[in-house]
Amino acid sequence: MQYDPKLRPAQVTPDFDAFEVHRAEVRDGLRAAYLHEGVGGTPLLLLHGYPETKRIWWRNVGPLADAGFEVIAPDLRGFGDSDLSPDDAYDISIYSRDVHALVHDVLGHERCAVVAGDLGGPVAVDLAQRFAGFVERLCFFNTVPPPTEGFDLATFSALAGGPTGDYQDLQGRRPDELMAMLPNEAARRQWIAAMYTSRLWASPGTFTPEQVDFMTEPFASEARIRAAWAPYQLAHGRPMSEMPMTFGPVQVPTLVLYGHDDHVVGDDFIPACEVAFANRIGPLVVPGAGHFVQWERADILNPLLVATFGDLRGTIRT
Repeated sequence: MQYDPKLRPAQVTPDFDAFEVHRAEVRDGLRAAYLHEGVGGTPLLLLHGYPETKRIWWRNVGPLADAGFEVIAPDLRGFGDSDLSPDDAYDISIYSRDVHALVHDVLGHERCAVVAGDLGGPVAVDLAQRFAGFVERLCFFNTVPPPTEGFDLATFSALAGGPTGDYQDLQGRRPDELMAMLPNEAARRQWIAAMYTSRLWASPGTFTPEQVDFMTEPFASEARIRAAWAPYQLAHGRPMSEMPMTFGPVQVPTLVLYGHDDHVVGDDFIPACEVAFANRIGPLVVPGAGHFVQWERADILNPLLVATFGDLRGTIRT
């Protein structure tokens, strides 16, 4: 049953300059940019995906900080306001080590809760598996589930062609050819804008033209958009620094969500997550949301996180 967009409550969007952008060196001289609100609360790490930056969390940062969380929303290396990698090194393990360095080494937290979708999802799983005890609680949505004995990634619809097979192939196998099609900033931003306005990704009407401009601006430069395509190239020979620790089953208590209107990550995400997460709530289907659950239904996600992560407040500060 298709969710009627007219029934979706209006979402509150802060001004585009509502939050201060902080910067800190995380590893090997690379500086990460991040939002940091509610300092002193329970650390809550928000990990974006592609075609996203920290801006996708704009509707979540304030309410979660007000609820008692120390909200940390970084740009992954090469995205948004974070530095580009000086040696063109981008992969799941590198992103994971970067954000661990930010939260643990720079901000001084031994543990945190994590919310992640799309590319951020595998990064969050690597964090949980690589750094024992670091991830206290996880919220995982609309991404690639951890492969397990009962789930083979080769059969997962989002990676096996499907409605987005063309853009995965272009970004992953033929990035130079794609870049030739996107010779200027306007063309590059339009490539990203299509993912916010197409019904393959977002539920209809969830991004205004001004909000699409806000989301696409960080991808205007050739260097930035190429960096964002790097994870797609890992399946086509791009070297990895090391194998990511993204296999399940994941033992960390996990809230699993799925945006009903997502046609990028198909509904086979649901049974896959039932196998991949040993200690889970859900999967819960979020109506009126596609791929961008945190933006499209912030009115559902924010209170749900408070309800399911709220017992951590005051228990995992440092």
